[in-house]
Amino acid sequence: MWVRRLAALGCCLAVLAGCAGGGGAPAGASGDAAGASGPAAPPPASRATITALPADDTQNLPPEGPVRVTVAQGRLVSVRLADTRGGEVPGSLAADGAGWTPDGPLPLATAFTLDAVAEDDQGLRAAQHTEFSTMAPLHTFAAFFTPEDGSTVGVGMPVSLRFSRPITDRAAVERAIAVTADPPVEVAAHWFGGQRLDFRPRQYWAAGTRVTVALRLKDVQGAPGEFGTQHKDVRFTVGRAQVSTVDLDARTLTVRAGQGGKVLRALQVSAGDAKHPTYRGVLVVSEKYKVTRMNSQTVGMGDEYDIKDVPHAMRLTTSGTFVHGNYWADPSVFGTANTSHGCIGLADAKGGASGETPAGWLFEHTIPGDVFEVRASTGDVVPANNGLNGWNLSWAQWEAGSALRGGASPSAAPAAGAVVSQAPAPSPAPSPAPSPAPSPAPFPSPSASPSPTAAP
Repeated sequence: MWVRRLAALGCCLAVLAGCAGGGGAPAGASGDAAGASGPAAPPPASRATITALPADDTQNLPPEGPVRVTVAQGRLVSVRLADTRGGEVPGSLAADGAGWTPDGPLPLATAFTLDAVAEDDQGLRAAQHTEFSTMAPLHTFAAFFTPEDGSTVGVGMPVSLRFSRPITDRAAVERAIAVTADPPVEVAAHWFGGQRLDFRPRQYWAAGTRVTVALRLKDVQGAPGEFGTQHKDVRFTVGRAQVSTVDLDARTLTVRAGQGGKVLRALQVSAGDAKHPTYRGVLVVSEKYKVTRMNSQTVGMGDEYDIKDVPHAMRLTTSGTFVHGNYWADPSVFGTANTSHGCIGLADAKGGASGETPAGWLFEHTIPGDVFEVRASTGDVVPANNGLNGWNLSWAQWEAGSALRGGASPSAAPAAGAVVSQAPAPSPAPSPAPSPAPSPAPFPSPSASPSPTAAP
Protein backbone atom coordinates (compact mmCIF):
# COMPACT_ATOMS: atom_id res chain seq x y z
CA MET A 1 0.00 0.00 0.00
CA TRP A 2 1.14 3.49 -0.76
CA VAL A 3 1.68 5.26 2.56
CA ARG A 4 0.61 8.85 2.04
CA ARG A 5 3.06 11.75 2.33
CA LEU A 6 1.09 14.78 3.33
CA ALA A 7 1.32 18.11 1.59
CA ALA A 8 2.31 21.07 3.74
CA LEU A 9 -0.54 23.40 4.71
CA GLY A 10 -4.06 22.12 4.28
CA CYS A 11 -3.44 18.41 4.53
CA CYS A 12 -5.33 16.01 6.71
CA LEU A 13 -4.08 13.31 9.01
CA ALA A 14 -5.40 10.00 7.65
CA VAL A 15 -9.08 9.71 8.38
CA LEU A 16 -9.04 12.78 10.55
CA ALA A 17 -10.13 14.21 7.26
CA GLY A 18 -10.59 17.69 6.10
CA CYS A 19 -14.16 18.62 5.25
CA ALA A 20 -17.55 18.77 6.84
CA GLY A 21 -19.42 17.82 3.70
CA GLY A 22 -22.49 19.27 2.06
CA GLY A 23 -24.79 21.45 4.04
CA GLY A 24 -25.65 22.13 7.63
CA ALA A 25 -22.67 22.97 9.79
CA PRO A 26 -21.70 20.46 12.47
CA ALA A 27 -21.04 21.39 16.05
CA GLY A 28 -18.61 24.26 16.32
CA ALA A 29 -18.95 25.40 12.71
CA SER A 30 -19.03 29.08 11.94
CA GLY A 31 -22.34 30.57 10.89
CA ASP A 32 -21.33 31.26 7.31
CA ALA A 33 -20.78 27.54 6.71
CA ALA A 34 -24.44 26.71 7.35
CA GLY A 35 -26.84 25.84 4.57
CA ALA A 36 -28.98 28.51 2.98
CA SER A 37 -32.09 27.07 4.61
CA GLY A 38 -30.46 26.98 8.04
CA PRO A 39 -28.43 24.25 9.72
CA ALA A 40 -29.92 21.15 11.22
CA ALA A 41 -29.45 20.54 14.92
CA PRO A 42 -25.83 19.64 15.67
CA PRO A 43 -25.39 15.86 15.82
CA PRO A 44 -24.61 14.37 19.20
CA ALA A 45 -20.91 13.64 19.40
CA SER A 46 -19.41 10.65 21.11
CA ARG A 47 -17.53 11.53 24.27
CA ALA A 48 -15.09 8.70 23.59
CA THR A 49 -11.68 10.05 22.62
CA ILE A 50 -9.29 7.65 20.88
CA THR A 51 -5.52 8.11 20.90
CA ALA A 52 -3.42 5.96 18.57
CA LEU A 53 0.35 5.57 18.34
CA PRO A 54 2.29 5.98 16.17
CA ALA A 55 0.98 9.16 14.57
CA ASP A 56 -0.49 8.91 11.10
CA ASP A 57 2.03 8.75 8.24
CA THR A 58 4.87 7.72 10.56
CA GLN A 59 7.70 6.09 8.63
CA ASN A 60 10.73 4.07 9.70
CA LEU A 61 9.06 2.97 12.94
CA PRO A 62 11.22 0.51 14.92
CA PRO A 63 9.70 -2.99 15.00
CA GLU A 64 9.11 -2.69 18.75
CA GLY A 65 6.97 0.41 18.25
CA PRO A 66 5.51 2.11 20.16
CA VAL A 67 2.17 0.87 18.82
CA ARG A 68 -0.89 1.20 21.05
CA VAL A 69 -4.48 2.45 21.17
CA THR A 70 -6.11 4.05 24.20
CA VAL A 71 -9.52 5.58 24.79
CA ALA A 72 -10.82 8.07 27.36
CA GLN A 73 -14.49 8.25 28.40
CA GLY A 74 -15.37 5.06 26.59
CA ARG A 75 -14.48 1.48 25.71
CA LEU A 76 -12.78 0.10 22.64
CA VAL A 77 -15.23 -1.88 20.51
CA SER A 78 -12.73 -3.07 17.91
CA VAL A 79 -9.07 -2.63 16.94
CA ARG A 80 -7.60 -3.95 13.70
CA LEU A 81 -3.90 -3.70 12.80
CA ALA A 82 -3.23 -5.14 9.36
CA ASP A 83 -0.55 -5.16 6.68
CA THR A 84 -1.12 -4.42 3.00
CA ARG A 85 -2.12 -8.01 2.25
CA GLY A 86 -4.86 -7.87 4.87
CA GLY A 87 -2.94 -10.02 7.34
CA GLU A 88 -4.01 -9.02 10.83
CA VAL A 89 -1.55 -8.54 13.67
CA PRO A 90 -2.74 -10.17 16.91
CA GLY A 91 -3.07 -7.94 19.94
CA SER A 92 -4.45 -7.79 23.45
CA LEU A 93 -7.32 -5.65 24.74
CA ALA A 94 -7.22 -4.44 28.33
CA ALA A 95 -9.87 -5.91 30.63
CA ASP A 96 -11.53 -2.51 31.02
CA GLY A 97 -11.54 -1.88 27.26
CA ALA A 98 -9.39 1.23 27.66
CA GLY A 99 -6.30 0.08 25.77
CA TRP A 100 -4.89 -2.26 23.11
CA THR A 101 -1.35 -3.29 22.16
CA PRO A 102 0.07 -5.79 19.63
CA ASP A 103 1.35 -9.06 21.04
CA GLY A 104 4.89 -8.68 19.72
CA PRO A 105 7.28 -6.72 17.49
CA LEU A 106 6.27 -5.91 13.94
CA PRO A 107 8.08 -7.06 10.78
CA LEU A 108 10.52 -4.71 9.08
CA ALA A 109 9.82 -2.79 5.87
CA THR A 110 6.05 -3.26 6.11
CA ALA A 111 3.16 -0.82 5.75
CA PHE A 112 0.28 -1.05 8.23
CA THR A 113 -3.19 0.35 8.78
CA LEU A 114 -4.57 0.74 12.31
CA ASP A 115 -8.34 1.12 12.73
CA ALA A 116 -10.05 1.57 16.09
CA VAL A 117 -13.68 2.08 17.07
CA ALA A 118 -14.78 3.10 20.56
CA GLU A 119 -18.14 3.64 22.23
CA ASP A 120 -19.13 5.99 25.05
CA ASP A 121 -21.68 5.30 27.82
CA GLN A 122 -24.50 6.50 25.55
CA GLY A 123 -23.63 4.07 22.79
CA LEU A 124 -22.26 6.81 20.50
CA ARG A 125 -19.25 5.66 18.50
CA ALA A 126 -15.99 7.31 17.49
CA ALA A 127 -13.49 6.04 14.92
CA GLN A 128 -9.77 6.53 14.37
CA HIS A 129 -7.58 5.45 11.43
CA THR A 130 -3.82 5.76 11.04
CA GLU A 131 -1.26 4.44 8.55
CA PHE A 132 2.43 3.89 9.18
CA SER A 133 5.37 1.79 8.05
CA THR A 134 8.24 0.11 9.82
CA MET A 135 11.87 0.77 9.05
CA ALA A 136 13.82 -1.05 6.39
CA PRO A 137 17.07 -2.73 7.40
CA LEU A 138 20.09 -0.43 7.34
CA HIS A 139 21.36 0.45 3.85
CA THR A 140 18.30 -0.98 2.09
CA PHE A 141 15.09 0.41 0.64
CA ALA A 142 11.70 -1.09 -0.09
CA ALA A 143 8.69 -0.09 -2.20
CA PHE A 144 5.23 0.10 -0.64
CA PHE A 145 2.63 -0.34 -3.35
CA THR A 146 -0.92 0.53 -4.32
CA PRO A 147 -3.12 -1.25 -5.25
CA GLU A 148 -2.86 -4.36 -3.12
CA ASP A 149 -1.85 -7.70 -4.56
CA GLY A 150 -4.88 -9.68 -5.71
CA SER A 151 -7.27 -6.73 -5.57
CA THR A 152 -9.98 -5.71 -8.04
CA VAL A 153 -9.97 -2.00 -8.82
CA GLY A 154 -11.64 0.63 -10.96
CA VAL A 155 -10.48 1.82 -14.36
CA GLY A 156 -8.66 4.87 -12.97
CA MET A 157 -6.34 3.08 -10.52
CA PRO A 158 -2.65 3.82 -11.20
CA VAL A 159 0.23 1.78 -9.88
CA SER A 160 1.74 3.92 -7.12
CA LEU A 161 4.98 3.05 -5.34
CA ARG A 162 6.29 4.85 -2.26
CA PHE A 163 9.92 4.13 -1.38
CA SER A 164 11.15 3.82 2.19
CA ARG A 165 14.20 5.99 1.40
CA PRO A 166 14.82 8.80 -1.11
CA ILE A 167 15.90 7.56 -4.54
CA THR A 168 18.68 9.45 -6.32
CA ASP A 169 19.31 7.01 -9.20
CA ARG A 170 15.77 7.11 -10.49
CA ALA A 171 16.66 5.57 -13.84
CA ALA A 172 18.13 2.45 -12.22
CA VAL A 173 15.06 1.97 -10.04
CA GLU A 174 12.59 2.68 -12.84
CA ARG A 175 14.44 0.25 -15.11
CA ALA A 176 14.02 -2.48 -12.48
CA ILE A 177 10.21 -2.19 -12.43
CA ALA A 178 7.93 -3.43 -15.21
CA VAL A 179 4.19 -2.84 -15.36
CA THR A 180 2.48 -4.96 -18.03
CA ALA A 181 -1.17 -5.42 -18.95
CA ASP A 182 -3.26 -8.15 -20.53
CA PRO A 183 -4.63 -7.17 -23.02
CA PRO A 184 -1.48 -5.16 -23.80
CA VAL A 185 -1.49 -1.39 -23.46
CA GLU A 186 1.31 1.15 -23.30
CA VAL A 187 2.24 2.11 -19.72
CA ALA A 188 4.60 4.89 -18.64
CA ALA A 189 6.18 6.00 -15.36
CA HIS A 190 6.19 9.38 -13.63
CA TRP A 191 8.22 10.46 -10.60
CA PHE A 192 6.70 12.74 -7.98
CA GLY A 193 9.86 13.63 -6.08
CA GLY A 194 12.41 11.10 -4.91
CA GLN A 195 10.12 8.74 -3.00
CA ARG A 196 7.05 8.26 -5.20
CA LEU A 197 6.84 6.60 -8.61
CA ASP A 198 3.50 6.08 -10.39
CA PHE A 199 2.62 4.17 -13.57
CA ARG A 200 -0.48 4.61 -15.75
CA PRO A 201 -1.64 3.98 -19.34
CA ARG A 202 -2.44 6.77 -21.78
CA GLN A 203 -6.17 6.44 -21.02
CA TYR A 204 -8.17 4.65 -18.35
CA TRP A 205 -7.66 0.89 -18.18
CA ALA A 206 -10.16 -1.26 -20.08
CA ALA A 207 -12.55 -3.27 -17.94
CA GLY A 208 -11.22 -6.77 -17.31
CA THR A 209 -7.54 -5.85 -17.79
CA ARG A 210 -5.10 -7.94 -15.75
CA VAL A 211 -2.06 -5.96 -14.59
CA THR A 212 1.26 -7.32 -13.31
CA VAL A 213 3.84 -5.22 -11.47
CA ALA A 214 7.24 -6.92 -11.53
CA LEU A 215 9.49 -5.51 -8.82
CA ARG A 216 13.07 -6.51 -9.54
CA LEU A 217 14.67 -4.20 -6.99
CA LYS A 218 16.85 -6.68 -5.16
CA ASP A 219 20.46 -5.42 -5.19
CA VAL A 220 19.57 -2.37 -7.30
CA GLN A 221 21.35 0.71 -5.95
CA GLY A 222 18.78 3.46 -5.58
CA ALA A 223 21.09 5.89 -3.79
CA PRO A 224 24.71 5.76 -2.67
CA GLY A 225 25.02 2.78 -0.33
CA GLU A 226 21.24 2.01 -0.44
CA PHE A 227 20.15 -1.22 -2.15
CA GLY A 228 16.74 -2.67 -2.92
CA THR A 229 15.45 -5.83 -1.25
CA GLN A 230 12.41 -6.92 -3.27
CA HIS A 231 12.01 -9.50 -6.00
CA LYS A 232 8.27 -10.03 -6.28
CA ASP A 233 5.23 -9.71 -8.52
CA VAL A 234 2.07 -7.82 -7.62
CA ARG A 235 -1.06 -8.57 -9.62
CA PHE A 236 -4.45 -6.90 -9.75
CA THR A 237 -7.52 -6.91 -11.98
CA VAL A 238 -9.51 -4.01 -13.38
CA GLY A 239 -13.20 -4.60 -12.70
CA ARG A 240 -16.23 -3.16 -14.43
CA ALA A 241 -15.92 0.29 -16.00
CA GLN A 242 -17.58 2.96 -13.87
CA VAL A 243 -16.98 6.69 -14.24
CA SER A 244 -19.09 9.25 -12.38
CA THR A 245 -19.54 12.86 -13.41
CA VAL A 246 -19.97 15.55 -10.76
CA ASP A 247 -21.39 18.87 -11.94
CA LEU A 248 -20.63 21.37 -9.18
CA ASP A 249 -22.74 24.09 -10.80
CA ALA A 250 -25.82 21.86 -11.10
CA ARG A 251 -24.98 20.02 -7.84
CA THR A 252 -25.51 16.59 -9.39
CA LEU A 253 -23.54 13.35 -9.43
CA THR A 254 -24.24 10.99 -12.33
CA VAL A 255 -22.95 7.39 -12.15
CA ARG A 256 -22.27 5.78 -15.54
CA ALA A 257 -21.11 2.26 -16.36
CA GLY A 258 -19.93 0.25 -19.34
CA GLN A 259 -18.69 1.15 -22.79
CA GLY A 260 -21.77 3.20 -23.64
CA GLY A 261 -21.71 5.11 -20.40
CA LYS A 262 -25.17 3.89 -19.34
CA VAL A 263 -26.57 6.02 -16.52
CA LEU A 264 -26.99 3.90 -13.39
CA ARG A 265 -28.22 6.68 -11.15
CA ALA A 266 -28.30 10.47 -10.81
CA LEU A 267 -27.82 11.84 -7.28
CA GLN A 268 -28.07 15.27 -5.72
CA VAL A 269 -25.05 16.65 -3.86
CA SER A 270 -23.81 19.65 -1.93
CA ALA A 271 -20.15 20.47 -2.55
CA GLY A 272 -17.68 23.17 -1.51
CA ASP A 273 -18.92 26.70 -0.94
CA ALA A 274 -17.36 29.85 -2.40
CA LYS A 275 -14.76 30.04 0.39
CA HIS A 276 -13.87 26.34 0.23
CA PRO A 277 -14.33 25.24 -3.40
CA THR A 278 -14.16 21.60 -4.39
CA TYR A 279 -11.35 20.61 -6.75
CA ARG A 280 -12.16 20.15 -10.42
CA GLY A 281 -10.57 17.45 -12.55
CA VAL A 282 -10.22 13.68 -12.53
CA LEU A 283 -10.28 12.35 -8.97
CA VAL A 284 -9.74 8.67 -8.16
CA VAL A 285 -11.06 6.86 -5.09
CA SER A 286 -8.12 5.66 -3.00
CA GLU A 287 -9.79 4.53 0.26
CA LYS A 288 -13.25 3.71 1.64
CA TYR A 289 -14.55 3.89 5.24
CA LYS A 290 -18.06 3.07 6.40
CA VAL A 291 -17.62 5.44 9.32
CA THR A 292 -14.76 7.82 10.01
CA ARG A 293 -13.85 11.01 11.83
CA MET A 294 -13.39 14.42 10.22
CA ASN A 295 -11.73 17.26 12.12
CA SER A 296 -11.21 20.80 10.82
CA GLN A 297 -8.02 21.26 12.87
CA THR A 298 -6.21 18.80 10.61
CA VAL A 299 -6.68 21.11 7.61
CA GLY A 300 -5.94 24.41 9.33
CA MET A 301 -9.56 25.48 9.85
CA GLY A 302 -9.46 25.79 13.62
CA ASP A 303 -12.42 24.46 15.58
CA GLU A 304 -15.08 24.74 12.87
CA TYR A 305 -16.08 21.08 13.10
CA ASP A 306 -15.20 17.71 14.56
CA ILE A 307 -17.50 14.89 13.46
CA LYS A 308 -16.52 11.52 14.86
CA ASP A 309 -18.86 9.35 12.78
CA VAL A 310 -19.01 10.60 9.19
CA PRO A 311 -20.68 7.77 7.22
CA HIS A 312 -19.80 6.27 3.82
CA ALA A 313 -16.57 8.24 3.26
CA MET A 314 -14.45 7.73 0.13
CA ARG A 315 -11.13 9.55 -0.18
CA LEU A 316 -10.34 11.50 -3.37
CA THR A 317 -7.22 13.46 -2.33
CA THR A 318 -4.45 13.18 0.21
CA SER A 319 -5.26 16.67 1.45
CA GLY A 320 -8.74 15.72 2.60
CA THR A 321 -11.30 15.77 -0.23
CA PHE A 322 -13.91 13.04 0.22
CA VAL A 323 -17.23 11.95 -1.20
CA HIS A 324 -19.22 11.11 1.91
CA GLY A 325 -22.60 10.85 3.56
CA ASN A 326 -24.15 13.70 5.52
CA TYR A 327 -26.90 13.02 8.09
CA TRP A 328 -26.71 16.38 9.91
CA ALA A 329 -27.72 18.69 7.05
CA ASP A 330 -31.13 20.02 6.14
CA PRO A 331 -32.13 17.70 3.26
CA SER A 332 -33.10 20.72 1.15
CA VAL A 333 -29.47 21.71 0.52
CA PHE A 334 -28.70 18.64 -1.62
CA GLY A 335 -29.10 19.63 -5.23
CA THR A 336 -29.73 23.29 -4.39
CA ALA A 337 -26.71 24.77 -2.59
CA ASN A 338 -22.97 24.13 -2.22
CA THR A 339 -22.28 24.54 1.50
CA SER A 340 -19.42 22.22 2.46
CA HIS A 341 -15.76 22.85 3.25
CA GLY A 342 -14.70 21.21 -0.03
CA CYS A 343 -16.01 17.67 0.11
CA ILE A 344 -18.89 16.27 -1.94
CA GLY A 345 -21.76 15.40 0.39
CA LEU A 346 -24.83 13.25 -0.19
CA ALA A 347 -27.88 12.66 1.98
CA ASP A 348 -27.36 9.83 4.46
CA ALA A 349 -28.44 8.27 7.75
CA LYS A 350 -26.39 8.15 10.94
CA GLY A 351 -24.26 5.06 11.46
CA GLY A 352 -23.24 4.16 7.91
CA ALA A 353 -25.25 0.94 7.93
CA SER A 354 -27.93 1.72 5.36
CA GLY A 355 -27.35 1.05 1.69
CA GLU A 356 -30.68 2.63 0.79
CA THR A 357 -29.63 6.27 1.23
CA PRO A 358 -27.99 8.12 -1.70
CA ALA A 359 -24.59 8.02 0.05
CA GLY A 360 -25.04 4.39 1.08
CA TRP A 361 -25.96 3.32 -2.44
CA LEU A 362 -22.96 5.13 -3.94
CA PHE A 363 -20.63 3.61 -1.33
CA GLU A 364 -21.81 0.08 -2.09
CA HIS A 365 -21.47 0.62 -5.85
CA THR A 366 -17.96 2.14 -5.75
CA ILE A 367 -14.56 0.45 -5.47
CA PRO A 368 -11.06 1.93 -5.08
CA GLY A 369 -9.88 3.10 -8.48
CA ASP A 370 -13.29 4.32 -9.62
CA VAL A 371 -13.23 7.75 -11.21
CA PHE A 372 -15.11 10.95 -10.39
CA GLU A 373 -14.80 13.56 -13.14
CA VAL A 374 -15.58 16.83 -11.38
CA ARG A 375 -16.64 19.76 -13.56
CA ALA A 376 -17.39 23.39 -12.71
CA SER A 377 -17.27 26.83 -14.27
CA THR A 378 -14.63 27.98 -11.78
CA GLY A 379 -12.14 26.49 -9.34
CA ASP A 380 -8.70 24.90 -9.27
CA VAL A 381 -7.85 21.60 -10.92
CA VAL A 382 -6.54 19.07 -8.42
CA PRO A 383 -2.71 18.74 -8.45
CA ALA A 384 -1.66 15.45 -10.02
CA ASN A 385 0.24 14.29 -6.93
CA ASN A 386 -2.58 15.08 -4.47
CA GLY A 387 -3.91 11.56 -4.21
CA LEU A 388 -3.94 9.09 -7.10
CA ASN A 389 -4.80 11.81 -9.58
CA GLY A 390 -2.10 11.66 -12.25
CA TRP A 391 -4.79 11.68 -14.95
CA ASN A 392 -4.77 15.47 -14.67
CA LEU A 393 -1.45 15.54 -16.53
CA SER A 394 -1.43 15.20 -20.32
CA TRP A 395 0.33 12.14 -21.73
CA ALA A 396 3.28 14.32 -22.80
CA GLN A 397 3.57 15.76 -19.29
CA TRP A 398 3.29 12.30 -17.80
CA GLU A 399 6.07 10.84 -19.96
CA ALA A 400 8.28 13.84 -19.17
CA GLY A 401 8.30 12.70 -15.56
CA SER A 402 9.96 9.40 -16.43
CA ALA A 403 13.69 9.05 -15.79
CA LEU A 404 13.93 6.86 -18.90
CA ARG A 405 11.57 8.62 -21.33
CA GLY A 406 11.67 12.21 -20.14
CA GLY A 407 15.27 13.09 -20.94
CA ALA A 408 16.81 12.41 -17.54
CA SER A 409 20.25 10.85 -17.70
CA PRO A 410 19.88 7.17 -16.79
CA SER A 411 22.71 5.34 -15.15
CA ALA A 412 24.90 3.32 -17.51
CA ALA A 413 23.94 0.04 -15.88
CA PRO A 414 22.13 -1.28 -12.83
CA ALA A 415 24.01 -2.30 -9.74
CA ALA A 416 25.93 -5.55 -9.90
CA GLY A 417 23.69 -8.54 -9.43
CA ALA A 418 20.50 -6.67 -10.30
CA VAL A 419 17.77 -8.47 -12.17
CA VAL A 420 16.46 -6.02 -14.76
CA SER A 421 13.01 -6.06 -16.33
CA GLN A 422 12.10 -2.99 -18.30
CA ALA A 423 8.63 -1.99 -19.47
CA PRO A 424 8.21 -2.10 -23.25
CA ALA A 425 9.42 0.95 -25.14
CA PRO A 426 6.76 3.13 -26.74
CA SER A 427 5.70 1.85 -30.13
CA PRO A 428 5.58 4.11 -33.20
CA ALA A 429 2.34 2.41 -34.15
CA PRO A 430 -0.99 4.07 -33.29
CA SER A 431 -1.90 3.86 -29.62
CA PRO A 432 -4.29 1.13 -28.49
CA ALA A 433 -8.01 1.75 -28.70
CA PRO A 434 -9.43 3.79 -25.83
CA SER A 435 -10.78 2.00 -22.82
CA PRO A 436 -14.56 1.90 -22.37
CA ALA A 437 -14.35 4.76 -19.90
CA PRO A 438 -14.26 8.31 -21.25
CA SER A 439 -10.93 10.06 -21.59
CA PRO A 440 -9.99 12.73 -19.05
CA ALA A 441 -8.76 14.99 -21.84
CA PRO A 442 -11.22 17.89 -21.25
CA PHE A 443 -9.44 18.93 -18.08
CA PRO A 444 -6.50 21.36 -18.18
CA SER A 445 -3.18 20.07 -16.95
CA PRO A 446 -2.19 21.40 -13.52
CA SER A 447 1.22 21.74 -12.01
CA ALA A 448 2.62 18.61 -10.42
CA SER A 449 3.34 20.43 -7.17
CA PRO A 450 0.90 20.29 -4.26
CA SER A 451 -1.33 23.25 -3.58
CA PRO A 452 -0.44 24.92 -0.27
CA THR A 453 -4.10 25.77 0.26
CA ALA A 454 -5.70 22.54 -0.86
CA ALA A 455 -9.44 22.61 -0.22
CA PRO A 456 -10.56 19.84 2.14
